[in-house]
Amino acid sequence: MRTIAVIGCGRIADGAHFPAFEKIEDLRIKYACDLIIEKANAAKEKYSKIENVTTDYHEVLADPEVEAVYVLTPNHAHYTVTMDALAAGKHVFCEKPITVNYELSLEMAEAAKKAGKILNIGVCNRYHRSVEMLEQYNREGKFGNLYHIYCSFRSHRSIPGLGGSFTDSKQSGGGVLIDWGIHFLDLILYILGGAKIQNVTGNTYSEMAKDMKAYNAPNMWARDTSDVENGINDVEDFVTGFVRTDKASISFNGAWAQNIGENEMFIDFLGDKGGARLTYCGKFKLYDGTTLETIEPDYDIPDMYECESRAFFESYSTGVKNKSNIENILESMKLLDSIYASAKSGKEVNL
Repeated sequence: MRTIAVIGCGRIADGAHFPAFEKIEDLRIKYACDLIIEKANAAKEKYSKIENVTTDYHEVLADPEVEAVYVLTPNHAHYTVTMDALAAGKHVFCEKPITVNYELSLEMAEAAKKAGKILNIGVCNRYHRSVEMLEQYNREGKFGNLYHIYCSFRSHRSIPGLGGSFTDSKQSGGGVLIDWGIHFLDLILYILGGAKIQNVTGNTYSEMAKDMKAYNAPNMWARDTSDVENGINDVEDFVTGFVRTDKASISFNGAWAQNIGENEMFIDFLGDKGGARLTYCGKFKLYDGTTLETIEPDYDIPDMYECESRAFFESYSTGVKNKSNIENILESMKLLDSIYASAKSGKEVNL
């Protein structure tokens, strides 16, 4: 029987991780912890595996029965809670992004190594069946020379929680790039087989809600955290960039909000023998460059959150680091930092 605790009972916990835990046998959730006790209580009422609630994560870390913790807090708290958990001798699963920047991410990786504990990051797309298949196809050479990848993560008017923690750079570390872009860019680096970044050019824009009170949206995710009267919006709502790696080039456009009423969430893989278009969190089409056939593979897609948790439990049970270990995610965080640095300086960043 595994005994874990969850620190942070907000949207990602309720929408993804707690439901996945319900499907996993031999699992105790000894604590659900949140600064807002009502959130922890609501989770306990809803999910059968939760035994206790608390507002103090130090109480959780002091319990010798807890072998691993899930850090599902807002971005800015990832560093402190994870470092405290590692110091307390716990294995850690920390949601994406690792934290608000690359420098602190390196410190977290070093702390895990020093403590001899497993630290996995919530890059759930590495466990999505479509991504796993595309990674395998690339290893098998089905694309030939995979020379360029393009991705779009664009939505009409979807700035989350305007004026709240999502749009406050001190709490979030950034806007659409660190929120949505990390998923797209990380899965691309994974499919490429551990590509190393060579240079980066990027631009960021914050145009759509310069006047927060005048911003109109058909709906708003995390509206309960919004504060347009007194809050802050100092993060990007649009990002674009070009990346050279040692394996392929990457170009991308991302928008939390744009004045085009279309959502575009896809990734194109361009090879000299074939290509593919992946619908984000969905399936893909293969395009054979020889036969000119369009192939739509038929396959089931398991719950990627359940898959990544099972992989985390196996990893800390065996001590074998897997594809979502922090050491395998650092290049993705370096890429995000480099895009932000390029946008700030107006120059290409060489690594």
